[in-house]
Amino acid sequence: MNASEQIDQLIAGLQDWRGTTLATVRKAILGANPGIVEEWKWKGSPVWSRDGNLLVGNAHKDKVKLTFAHGASLPDPKGLFNAGLGGKVWRAIDLFEGDEIDETALQDLVRAAVKFNQARRAKK
Repeated sequence: MNASEQIDQLIAGLQDWRGTTLATVRKAILGANPGIVEEWKWKGSPVWSRDGNLLVGNAHKDKVKLTFAHGASLPDPKGLFNAGLGGKVWRAIDLFEGDEIDETALQDLVRAAVKFNQARRAKK
């Protein structure tokens, strides 16, 4: 089974709001840039990458967490980041039942993460 199929299976297995939320953010993430690749890492986590890891999405008991690998270096004018704000590298978005995400702002954040990865890669 490839990574996209594993993510499909994960979402299908989440038969509550978390599955719907993860499906919604997945669609927004993939729509942000045509070169984004889905991966399955760390024993069961969906990861989206382009020129390096962009973010990981995890469904927890009470939330869906989107952790951006280099979130501390990304502009977040809409204030989507609400977790890990004190960290030096990553930042996260915790989504709880009933929360709605600004999909356009999420896509802007993903695009910024792609640009960050590409700039890092160009320096090497």
